[in-house]
Amino acid sequence: MSRSRYRAQPFSLNGTRTYPLHERPSKVSIESFARPHRRGGSVADFLNGLPRILGARNLGELALAITKARADGKPVLWGLGAHVIKTGLAPILVDLMDRGFITGIALNGAGMIHDFEIALVGFTSEDVESRLEQGDFGMAEETGLWINTAISEGTAAGLGIGESLGRYLAQARPPYGDRSLLLQSYMRSIPVTVHVTIGADIIHNHPACSAGDTGEASHRDYRLFASLVAGLHRGGVYLNCGSAVTLPEVFLKCVTLVRNSGQALRNFTTANLDFIQHYRPGENVIKRPVKTGGRGIAITGHHEILIPLLAAWLVEISPESGNAAH
Repeated sequence: MSRSRYRAQPFSLNGTRTYPLHERPSKVSIESFARPHRRGGSVADFLNGLPRILGARNLGELALAITKARADGKPVLWGLGAHVIKTGLAPILVDLMDRGFITGIALNGAGMIHDFEIALVGFTSEDVESRLEQGDFGMAEETGLWINTAISEGTAAGLGIGESLGRYLAQARPPYGDRSLLLQSYMRSIPVTVHVTIGADIIHNHPACSAGDTGEASHRDYRLFASLVAGLHRGGVYLNCGSAVTLPEVFLKCVTLVRNSGQALRNFTTANLDFIQHYRPGENVIKRPVKTGGRGIAITGHHEILIPLLAAWLVEISPESGNAAH
């Protein structure tokens, strides 16, 4: 047997100390394990059978935080990116409005556009690549004309973009308005704010676009959203769903505006639901706002699965359901 050329020798294990396994603190035990779902079982059975570990535990705790906020009369604010609208979740979100689990909604510009088109014609989301080649991407006449008209008319009336579009749709009575968050929120007097980036949305290429009206109305919505965020103190919940940049930045600025005014804003819950955990939601939603009090929850998954699952959990654990909390 040849000898090693190295001066260093393998570390000796002779002095290694051990301890009994049953004395070691552990993060996982069988009490947290999942239970198989049985054919014919209820939704409550399914939810209660999920493991109380990592994402499933976090989703259940988020549902409990939302339910408590509702019971305590605290805001439950939802920031929604365009993908949430495009994955067909409006009926579920409207139902959550009626159940008191949504007290305010923030949209980015793309979310506003998709919701408006769905209300008008029942479809949205064009094929960007093929339309871009022809120079036709984003050039649908009704979308650009009617949204910009609604914004300008609403601005003249002292409204923000969200309320302007809700009012416009209420007057127009579009055939698919029951699937529109803008319209259904307006009919229920639930505030919707829209936060745009000039040049980022297709309607800014339309000749009817007034940059002045758009900027004024969006800033009005920003200040309205700040008022909603102020109410999160001691028990409110903010969920960022599918916005990687705009809404996390807006939310953080609202938090600092409220605190700068001297109002206390601590001990609330934030959550980011997305299929990728991006930098800005992680910092501006999950970490920074609740660093001095509260909790941030990150849950990774597809909106078309996560949001219906969360909604089902809320329905099942609400007091009127009669089901025990997970």
